[in-house]
Order: sequence, then structure tokens, then C-alpha cells
Amino acid sequence: MTSDPLLQPFRLKHLTLKNRVMSSSHEPAYSEDGMPKERYRLYHAEKAKGGMALTMTAGSAIVSRDSPAAFGNLQAYRDEIVPWMRAIAASCHEHDCKVMIQLTHLGRRTGWNKADWLPVLSASPVREPAHRSFPKIAEDWDIERIVADYASAAQRMQEAGLDGIEFEAYGHLMDGFWSPATNHRDDDYGGSLDNRLRFTWQVIDAVRKAVGDDFIVGIRMVADEDFAAGLSRDEGVEIARRLAGSGKFDFLNIIRGSIETDAALTKVIPIAGMRSAPHLDFAGEVKAATKFPVFHAARISDVATARHAIASGKLDMVGMTRAHIADPHIVRKVIEGREHQIRPCVGATYCLDRIYEGGEALCIHNAATGREATIPQSIERSSRPAKSVVVVGAGPGGLEAARVAAERGHAVTVLEASGQAGGQVRLAAQNQRRRELIGIVDWRLAELERLGVEIRFDTWAEKDDVLALSPDVVVVATGGLPQNPPLEAGGDLVTSSWDIIAGAVKPAENVLLYDDNGGHQGMTAAELAAEAGSKLELLSPERFFAPEMGGMNHAPYMRAFHEKGVAITINTRLRAVRREGNQLVATLSSDFAQGWQGERRVDQVVVEHGTLPLDDLYLALKPLSKNGGAVDYERLVEGGDIFPETNSDGGFVLYRIGDAVAARNIHAAIYDAVRFGIRY
Repeated sequence: MTSDPLLQPFRLKHLTLKNRVMSSSHEPAYSEDGMPKERYRLYHAEKAKGGMALTMTAGSAIVSRDSPAAFGNLQAYRDEIVPWMRAIAASCHEHDCKVMIQLTHLGRRTGWNKADWLPVLSASPVREPAHRSFPKIAEDWDIERIVADYASAAQRMQEAGLDGIEFEAYGHLMDGFWSPATNHRDDDYGGSLDNRLRFTWQVIDAVRKAVGDDFIVGIRMVADEDFAAGLSRDEGVEIARRLAGSGKFDFLNIIRGSIETDAALTKVIPIAGMRSAPHLDFAGEVKAATKFPVFHAARISDVATARHAIASGKLDMVGMTRAHIADPHIVRKVIEGREHQIRPCVGATYCLDRIYEGGEALCIHNAATGREATIPQSIERSSRPAKSVVVVGAGPGGLEAARVAAERGHAVTVLEASGQAGGQVRLAAQNQRRRELIGIVDWRLAELERLGVEIRFDTWAEKDDVLALSPDVVVVATGGLPQNPPLEAGGDLVTSSWDIIAGAVKPAENVLLYDDNGGHQGMTAAELAAEAGSKLELLSPERFFAPEMGGMNHAPYMRAFHEKGVAITINTRLRAVRREGNQLVATLSSDFAQGWQGERRVDQVVVEHGTLPLDDLYLALKPLSKNGGAVDYERLVEGGDIFPETNSDGGFVLYRIGDAVAARNIHAAIYDAVRFGIRY
């Protein structure tokens, strides 16, 4: 028995949830052909293994064919989904983790020019800016068939052995009828609140008729759209009261805000630099008003906040969704008294930005999530003899390589040139809004201390320093140094984004920042220059700026740029820089108009063009190694020994990771480190 509020069971109708922790519905975009196949199953099974009580699958499984997937959504309108969902349920039930799914019709929150090219529809022809479709008005025959589709989809989930379902009602078709911003109808589905709820009642009645009264049915609903034209707090709470009092629903999963733009979405799903659990108190108010089971998730990323949410009675079940992407074993670690070993969610929102930009959910610093078939969440001790491993560089990749090697039972020494660990992560965290990123470093340092790994700081490792340690394996994680974009002249006159971020060079009064990389580096330098009071123009050769960064992370940069009056110029390339008097003149050109030239007269030109590998040590060690630095990529992907022996006289295996190979990102460095490290 335990007194921990998070570990208390919760009774939901006939269902006993073993603790109060859940993963709320989200779409990791792991589906194949609209089906939740093996990758999808392993992802949810890992969280079940990690101890949570309830995993809510799908970020809106679609119930109708004319609701085409916006980002990998499961196709709940197809009978083929049943065996796949049955497999997920069975795998999670093995660990006493209950499984539900979220069902929806996306309404206007998708595109018409995909899948079957059917018209997008909504309560009224109000366009959603994020997905840009102009919806048609849902007609009576549309409503009739979609209601039936909900009932059929619910039956499929019941047949699959799921423990329940929830409807999605924020930003989708169902609440499109609720909101005055999206419902301008003058028929029986518009006007009064009774009319605006008519579609919802038709859906729940049809679903109850299909699955019976015992099957769990809840709703993830917006109870306040938090903008003037939208659903008000008063009406939203009244809807919650009516749904709770109807006897037809079993729980409310509360949302506050609107998701029709990237900027609005970040208020619903806050990112780094935004307040923790901003809607928790509101969810508690809905619970108090309805006296009904309430679930909620919105940046509840740490155990202390989750525990408070339950202990204070604000919630019955607390969603720690992104936190479980970072560490699916949170509950197990709490139970085992290892709360301090939980890998933190650092708010980077790399996971969601990848989904919304057409990728799949990946954690910025847990490469195993989504790759459970090939990379374990818990690193096991190697069955091979222990080795002496030298890791050069204590950035995120080097720290991860050291952690994995130590967990495998090897003796590890880390050599770091500077006086502290972190590499480019420490640089990125100079932006106060993103300072949580340092958790990537701090967690690994704590793990290395637990594992007894020695880190030698202020050690610029040369070949002889490495050889003196008699290594069996050498991991070069030296990262890279900033490089200039290709310029015809004036490369010696520009300032790197790194210098601005690190504070080595102060932003001047009038600054041109040229970003030919498109990630956080240039944007961070721009934000810091703007905050310092510079008159700033951000210049990009792309057709939109920062293409390597998703829309959710785009929002706070754009907010800062608007507030500080930053000018943004796209489709324009920096060609050269020259000095004239006390100023610099930047020559600009166009990829689109041959012969076009422009100029900017400024005090400072800042450039961002990625990094060049710091590879001197790697090149010096390469001829002395067994494998000549080579990695067998085919075996890396398919299995087998990845380090071919090309030099019988070599004394050690050598490989490099992260930016020591080429300019990439934090996730790439950590992925390199773990997938190489588990192979010896």
C-alpha cells in the first residue's frame, strides 16, 4: 500500500484504473496504411510496461471517409482496424493498462486534396487557417451518415476489446457545431445552445444504441475557446454540466483554448518557455461545477505537478503525454523509488512539430521512443567482455554514448575540452525561453555519476591522450564549429550566430541576420538581437523562413519578432559583404531573377550556415583503428556486426557521432550514440 496520490486506484464505472496516470490521446503518426500495426503496438505496450493505468490511443481516429487523415490518423471507419486494435489492447492488458481510443470526424481540420479528394465539411463554411480548407456546410444527409459512422466505429472498438472510447470535441466537427465562431446556421443545428448540441446528442445516442450502456464513453472537449468570437467559458462549462448530467457519458477530458492557428495551438499545448500546467485550475473548476470524473493534460510534465493535480482534487486522471514520450517508465520509477532517474520532458516540442510537419513523433532526447523494435528503453548489460571506452566530447551525443556504454558494463572515460558539459545544448539554453533544454545535459550527468563514469574537463584531447587510455573503443563526439555561407567576398567581416547567442559579440544597433540553415540557431540569434534592442532584418533564401523548425516552435519566435519590429525578407540570398566607413554593405541576390541585386547598409552582418565537423582527432586516429572509422550501414539497419575490421594491426574500434559527422540536430546525435552503443 502507498499514500502517494498518483498511485491510488480510480474506479470509472465498472473499470478499475490501477493509478491516476494516463497518456492522453495523440497521434504519433506511426500508422501504416491507416492501421496501427507493429510499431504502433510496441509504442503503447512500452508505456503499459512502464506502469501507467490508461493509454489513450490515436490522435483522433477518423470515423468517416470524408475526414481524410491530417497527420497519420487511424482509419476507424475500416473493419481492418479491429485485429490491429485487438493486438494493442492485448499487449497493454498484459500489464494491467487499460486502452481506449479517441474517435472523431475532423470536420474542417484537414485538407480536401488528399485521400479520396472528398469535400471537407463543417457546421458552417468557416475556414480553418491551419489547414486552409474552405468547408462546405454539413447537410442533413451528411449529418445522418456521420452519426451512423460514429456508431459503427465505436462498435469496432468494442469488438477489438478496448476498454472505452472518447469523442474529440475541440477544433473538430462536433464542437464546430458548439462554437459561435464556426456555427452560423439558422436551422435546427444553429442558434440556441440546445440546437448547437443537437449533433452531439445524436452521436452519443447512436453510439449508446450500438455499444450499450456499460461500455465506457467519454469526451475530450473544449470548455472555453478563450477568444472573443468563440465558445465562452460560461457556455463551455454549461455544456460540460449537460453532458455530465445526461447519464450518457462517463468522463470529461477538459481542454481550454482554440487550435485553429499555430499561435493558438501553443496556448492549448504549451511549449518551452510557457507556463507549466496552465489550464489545470480551469479543469479543476469544471470538475467542481460538474461533480463528474475529469481528465486533463496540458504540459503536466513533471511528477510533482501531476501529484498536486490529484492530491488537490482538481483531476481524477492526469495526462502526462509528452512526458511519457520522453520516458515511458515514469510510473515504474515512482513505484521503485527512482523518481530522480526519470528522463525529463524539456518542452522542446520536437515530437509534435514533427507530426504537424508530416513526420513522426520523436523525442528530442529519447531515441528509443517510436523505435521500440530496435532500441530498448532500458539498456541491458552486454553479454560480451567489458571494454575500455573513450568518448571525446561531452555534448548531448557524447554524454549519451558514455551513458549507454556504461549501462552495457563497459569502463568509460569522457574527455571534454571545455570546463563544462553540454556542447551546443548549453548554447541553445542561453535563450531564457528555452533554458529547460539543459535538462538534456543535467539528466545525463546525473546518470553518469550514478554509473561511475569519469569526465575529464578542460582536456583538449590529442591522439596521444586517447592512446594513453588503451581504449578498445573510441567515440568521437567533438561536434562542429560554425561555418559561413558561401560568400563571394567579406567572409572575414561577418559574425556567427554562435557568437551572438554565447554573448561573445554584442548585437549592434542595425543588424542583418542571414539564416541559410533554417533551424533554431539563426532564430535564437535573431530573437536575442531583437530583445537587445537591435533594429533587425532577418534574411532567408527559402520561400519561408526557418523551414527546419515546426509551426509550434515558430510561434514564440514570430511573437518576439512582431513585438520588436523585426523585418523579415525571404527568397533572397546574401552574396557578399564589404566595409564602407564604419558600416558594412551586404550585397543581395535572387535565385529567381537573374541579374537582380540589392544592398543593405548595416552595422553588423550575422550569419547562420550550420557547422563543419571538428574532425582533426578522428582523422588522426583513423589509420590506427581496426575499422578505419568505417560503419557498415546495412548491418546497422538490418542487424549484425557494424564495425568491419579493415586493419588487423589496429588497436581499437573508432566511430564518430553527431555533428562530428555532419551538421544535424540534438536528436540525430543521441540516436547515433544509442544505436551504435548497443552493438558492442
